[in-house]
Amino acid sequence: MRVETRADAAQTARVVAHHRDRYIVRLPEGDVDAHLPGRLRHTISSPDELPAVGDWITVVRQSGDPPLAIIQGVLPRRSAFRRKTAGDVTAPQVVAANVDIAFIAAALPDDINLRRIERYLTLAWESGSTPVVLLTKSDLVGDAGEFIRDVRSVAPGVDVIAVSALTRSGTDAIAAILTAGVTAVVLGSSGAGKSTLVNALLGEDRQRVGEVRDDGAGRHTTTHRELIELPGGASLIDTPGMRELQLWSAADGIEETFREIATLAEECRFRDCAHVTEPGCAVLAAVERGTLDSARLDSWRNLQRELAYLERRQDAAATAAAKSVARSAEYLLRSRLREKYE
Repeated sequence: MRVETRADAAQTARVVAHHRDRYIVRLPEGDVDAHLPGRLRHTISSPDELPAVGDWITVVRQSGDPPLAIIQGVLPRRSAFRRKTAGDVTAPQVVAANVDIAFIAAALPDDINLRRIERYLTLAWESGSTPVVLLTKSDLVGDAGEFIRDVRSVAPGVDVIAVSALTRSGTDAIAAILTAGVTAVVLGSSGAGKSTLVNALLGEDRQRVGEVRDDGAGRHTTTHRELIELPGGASLIDTPGMRELQLWSAADGIEETFREIATLAEECRFRDCAHVTEPGCAVLAAVERGTLDSARLDSWRNLQRELAYLERRQDAAATAAAKSVARSAEYLLRSRLREKYE
């Protein structure tokens, strides 16, 4: 690759795709490849400070064939959908940034898992975006009404839309949300029909879609996150299916997702009531009356335990990192003292 550095002033661009170590960014004159310099990688204190799809960044263009941009920094985000990275590493990952709407896709009839939807809702509320649940492949069921009622029972205040990319039922309701200037992300499991839905909204087969199995389930084909501009001026971020969706700093998101429990808790006798065996617990009383589903309370407890465990892991990781920095500083000081006095 031939590259000739050009002393251009920094420009604002948006990250539209991320392929391992390569970014594609959108400038007024078009999309270009972008490189994250090593010095920038070494100055970040957390992985979630790296550019993510949807981020606004500053870049300096370089002439050459092909053209290239050098990323200078990430501009402040107004929202960020974060999760814990997959595996045992205790670190955050930004799935999408600067998102207004988080579409949570679940395929009818067999991909409706209320506990998983609660988890998506928690992270969506925590991100600063507004969640909308999409029940995809509605053409596979005669009446989606029962499914909609079930999802609404765990999604207070959230729009739930049954949609079929095949018949285009429900796409008008989605288009009404995607007004000019809005950025949305489509999240969900593999085979939920996310890319098929994106193609329906685009009006063209742009995103790769796997063949549909005999049971109506699609095959996962999306391999990276990509921001796509829709004809009406909105932007939509398509994402691969998520095998793991672990929480990251989601206390506010849990309260919003389980707002009926938060409201009941205000009536508990003790402010720090854990809603387990405490006397005068309004939450337990609601379960006994049958006005609060016990499965809903169990889900709230599980997410609270997961978040508490994660916070302990974060504290331990921060302590280990601080000790490592202190040891490095001490080693450097001793080395310089030996050089000075020996």
